[in-house]
Amino acid sequence: MANARGLKQILSKQPTDVVILSSLRTPVTRAGKGGFRNAFDHELLSHVLRATLAANPNLDPAKIDDVAVGVVLAELGGSKAARMGQLHAGFHETTPLHTVNRACSSGLQAVTNIASMITTGQINVGVGAGMESMTRNYGSKAIPTLLWDEVKNSPNDNVRDCIMPMGLTSENVAKRYGVSRDDQDAFAAESHLKASKAQKAGLFDSEIVPVKVKQTEPEHPDVSTEVVVDKDDGIRHDASMEKMAKLKPAFSKDGSSTAGNSSQVSDGAAATLMMRRSTATELGLDKSIIGKWAGTQVAGCRPDEMGIGPAIAIPRLLEYTGTKTEDVSIWEVNEAFASQAIYCIRKLGLDMDKVNPRGGAIALGHPLGMTGTRQLATLMPQLNPGELGVVSMCIGTGMGMAGLFVRE
Repeated sequence: MANARGLKQILSKQPTDVVILSSLRTPVTRAGKGGFRNAFDHELLSHVLRATLAANPNLDPAKIDDVAVGVVLAELGGSKAARMGQLHAGFHETTPLHTVNRACSSGLQAVTNIASMITTGQINVGVGAGMESMTRNYGSKAIPTLLWDEVKNSPNDNVRDCIMPMGLTSENVAKRYGVSRDDQDAFAAESHLKASKAQKAGLFDSEIVPVKVKQTEPEHPDVSTEVVVDKDDGIRHDASMEKMAKLKPAFSKDGSSTAGNSSQVSDGAAATLMMRRSTATELGLDKSIIGKWAGTQVAGCRPDEMGIGPAIAIPRLLEYTGTKTEDVSIWEVNEAFASQAIYCIRKLGLDMDKVNPRGGAIALGHPLGMTGTRQLATLMPQLNPGELGVVSMCIGTGMGMAGLFVRE
């Protein structure tokens, strides 16, 4: 691990800093039912990439050296769909693109890939993005049916547990670390109520790109209507403990994880434009800087309790950056399941008022490849100049990731 830098150095402005000029997202909508039920992942990506160019009109698109796109269940496989979306958005053909898949942290990994390339001097300007259509590519389409016999029959539990259903890993965390059903339901209801309050106050508006899409209805599949989707549609504005308590366990008969206290299956895309500070100055874009990336760390854990990942990755991030828990103003910790989010918050001793103040994935949704970039888009408007924020999430197969960002 590299030497820690410390808060003073992180807050200072250096020519070599990786700065952020914009961080935008589409709304997040319910898979199969919501506003993007007929949209493609690359369609959503194209909209948010086009919005990124529009938000930075003084930047020549040809100056963008690379684009990284987090995606877990890729349409067409590999990077084909993302590349199509990038070019359709108006990016120059000379700007390359790659996709990255670190499961639930793919969006943060894409941001980190671009930031790292800028840090090493490989590129000057880049976009870290994320996209996912869980409507089109989730569920039975993503379940493996054929495995190498030596893996399938491995005596090593960790090997087999890499394909354990995520809901069961949530149950493991709840049972092993004493997270009650009541606690999970209360946490979930609060996530919805925080998101509801934020949406009604227009607090998401600055980060959201309205998207025009075609929609069809099941009873009239041949008739499409154009609509503009401009709000997250998974928020339950009337959420309560009482309503959460009525839901049955979703993954185990005697379990405590339900459809209500787990993240929603969703669709969406997001993108963050980054460059070296000296490049921003040279291009006359330094006044457009909204923040900077200060570092990322990733850590592994047992696959059958993958949800504890943030509790391991965040301390590693703080050590790496030379910062302390009290230095962080906002924690955007992904709510894959209430059980694991609660455990991580407790283990780390975080101030609940600073965790997901505008709600998390239980209320907003968790489009796998988008989530990390969505969290960053949600984080930046909440921070005041000079404040630090952390984006973190657990990762299927047993990992956690955390990134530190500064508002300018």
